[in-house]
Amino acid sequence: MRALVSTSELADLLKNSPPPVLLDVRWALGGPPGRESYMAGHVPGAVFVDLDAELAAPPGAGGRHPLPDPGDLREVLRAAGVGNESAVVVYDGGNGSVAARAWWLLRWAGHSNVAVLDGGYAAWQGEGRAVTTEVPQPQRGDIEVRPGGMPTIDADGAAGLARSGVLLDARAPERYRGETEPVDPRAGHIPGAVNAPFAGHTGEDGRWLPAAELAERFRSLGVHDPAAVGAYCGSGVTASSVVLALEVSGVTGPEHPAVLYPGSWSEWSSDPQRPVETG
Repeated sequence: MRALVSTSELADLLKNSPPPVLLDVRWALGGPPGRESYMAGHVPGAVFVDLDAELAAPPGAGGRHPLPDPGDLREVLRAAGVGNESAVVVYDGGNGSVAARAWWLLRWAGHSNVAVLDGGYAAWQGEGRAVTTEVPQPQRGDIEVRPGGMPTIDADGAAGLARSGVLLDARAPERYRGETEPVDPRAGHIPGAVNAPFAGHTGEDGRWLPAAELAERFRSLGVHDPAAVGAYCGSGVTASSVVLALEVSGVTGPEHPAVLYPGSWSEWSSDPQRPVETG
C-alpha cells in the first residue's frame, strides 16, 4: 500500500480476504477520550488503540509520549490482530496527525505494509459509509517488533540537525513563536528550527494536499536535501505526520525517511540547560 489511502480505496480493501487490520487511534490533546468517540461509532472491524496507554511509554524524562517498550508494543499490536503479513490501515478523527504516530510506530517496528486513511473518520462518515458500535474480537496476530525501521535522534541530534540541515517544528505557529505554551515547561522552539505546522498538510476538506503541493511547501521551508531533514513537535506525535507528509510528497522515500525526535519539545523544554528561541 501507499502511505495514504482514500476512503474508496479502503472500502475496496475491506472486501479482500483477509481484509486489512483497522486501527482506530482517535485522540485529542485535552480530550474527549478517544475511546468514547470509538464507542459512539467507528469503521466496521476497527480496533481501538489508545495513544497514551498503548502507543507510548509512561511520561517522564523522555517527554510526554516516549516511544513504547518494544515488548509492550508487540503485545498491543498482536491483541489488535496485527500479524507479520497483515496489511494495516490506521485512522484518527480527521487530518491524520495522530494516525501518523501509529503509522510511524509500525514502520519503526519493521512493518512496512501500513497506511493512513486520508481524511480519517470524518471523511468516512461524511460520505455516508457504514459505521458501527460493535466491538470486534480480532484473532490474535503474530507480529514481531524489530525496532529501528525508522530513524530517530535525541536532543543533541536535534540541536545538530537544526544547525546543519532542516529541523521542522510541527506545532502551531503561536507555540513555535513562544507566545503561548499550554502544556510544556517553557515556551519557544529549538534554536534554528523551522515552523511547519502539521495543519498545513491538509486542505479545507480535511484531506491531504496533493504530493506536488506538499513538495512545494517543504521546498519553501528550505528542505532540499532529503538526508538532512527531521521533525519534532510537542511530544513526538504530530511530528510523525511531518515524516509522513515528506514521504507522501516524494521529498523523502521509504528507504530514506526523515528522522524523528521522539522526545520533542516536552523533553527539550524540561531541561533548563537547553537553549530556547522565540519569535
